[in-house]
Amino acid sequence: MENFSIPSSTYIPRIDFNSETNILEIEGESYHEYTVEFFKPVFEWLENYLGDPGKEITFNFRMTYFNTSSSRRFLEILNMLEEYQNEMDGNVTINWFYEENDVDMLESGEEYEEDVELDFNLIPYTN
Repeated sequence: MENFSIPSSTYIPRIDFNSETNILEIEGESYHEYTVEFFKPVFEWLENYLGDPGKEITFNFRMTYFNTSSSRRFLEILNMLEEYQNEMDGNVTINWFYEENDVDMLESGEEYEEDVELDFNLIPYTN
């Protein structure tokens, strides 16, 4: 299966999904107005990728800002990964990186952690 990537630009996060290493990464800022359209190919790739059972998947999430619309898409991704883990005998780990003084990003990670049953690592970093 092909890897999937989108380079970052204004309002758009860097997305790098590697089907060989099973490391999925989203990084940067996301406040695109048309998130449904933007994330459509992301969801299509994930649906195809998650068709094979038993993968050990690491999802690295390192955002500095995202809007409410992007937040909904991120929850959809996490729900897809949770469903994969529960129904396809997968193992998914979420690494939620946040700048150590960014309380909002930490709280967002904690809220997502409550919403899904996945292994969550909340990882502070200094910039």
